[in-house]
Amino acid sequence: MGQIVQISDIHFGCEIPEAVAAAHDLLHATRPDLTLITGDITQVGARSEFLAAARWIDSLPTPVFVTVGNHDVPYWDVIARVFHPWTAFEAAVGHPAHDHQFSARLSDTALMVRGITTARGWQARPNWSKGVIDLDQTARAAEALSRAPAGALRIVAVHHPLIEMEGAPVTGDVKRGRRAAELFADAGVDLVLSGHVHVPFALPIQLGDHRSYAVGCGTLSRRLRGVPPSINRIEWDDETITVTVLAFDGQSFVEDTTWTLSRRQDTRSAATAPRPEAVAEEMRQLAEDDPD
Repeated sequence: MGQIVQISDIHFGCEIPEAVAAAHDLLHATRPDLTLITGDITQVGARSEFLAAARWIDSLPTPVFVTVGNHDVPYWDVIARVFHPWTAFEAAVGHPAHDHQFSARLSDTALMVRGITTARGWQARPNWSKGVIDLDQTARAAEALSRAPAGALRIVAVHHPLIEMEGAPVTGDVKRGRRAAELFADAGVDLVLSGHVHVPFALPIQLGDHRSYAVGCGTLSRRLRGVPPSINRIEWDDETITVTVLAFDGQSFVEDTTWTLSRRQDTRSAATAPRPEAVAEEMRQLAEDDPD
C-alpha cells in the first residue's frame, strides 16, 4: 500500500501557525511516500511569504511535490506578473512550475504524478484568479501518465478543480477544464488533485469509465470557508483508493470524513501496454481537435 499526504492553500502571510506546525509534525511522524501541495503557498506572492514557504517546505521529509496557485503570482509587481510570474515560486519550491513530474517504485506498487499549471499571471478576463489549462501541456501529461507502469497510481496535480464541484463556496471556472478532464480520463488517470476552494471533496469524474476521481483539499490558512482547516491522507492498493480528511482541532489533526474509491483494474503488461508513439499521436490529435 502507498500513502500520500495532500496539503493545499497554506497561504503563508495568512496561515494558521499552529496548523502549519502540526502538519510538519505529522509528516515527520508518518513519512508518507509523497507530500503533495496543490498550490497557493503564499497569500500575495510577496518575497517574505515565499521565504517563509521555502523554509517550511525545506523542513519537510522528502519527497515534496508542489503545484503553483493563483495566489503565488507576485500580486503587486505588474512586470513580474506579466513576464516572469513563476520565478519566485520556482526558487521557493526547487522545481519548475510547468511539466514537473514525479515517479516512484514502492515496495508493492508504483506512483506517477504530473503537475499542470492552471494559474496565470494575467489573462484576458477580469478575474485573474480563475483557472486556465493549456491543452498542449495536458496532452504531454496525459501521454506521460498513459505510459506509467501497470498498476501504478496515476495522478494529475492542479490548483483549480477542472470540473466544478456543486455547492462549492468558490468556482475555479477553468477554461478548457472539462476537455482536459476528458483527456486525463482517456489516459487512465486515477486522481486529479486540486485545492483553491478550501473545501475537501472526492467525486467521480463523470467521463470515460467513471474511474477517474476529482479530489479537493482544504486549507491551512485563516481563509476558511465553512469547514475546519484540513489536509488529505490518500492511501491505495490494487483495488481501492482511500481518501481521509484530517481536520485540525486546534492541537493536532484528527480523522474526519473518509471516501473509499474503486480503482480501475489495469491489466496491461509490457507486451500489451500502449506504444508511446501511438499515445502521443492520439493526444496531439485530441488537442488539435479542440483549439479553444
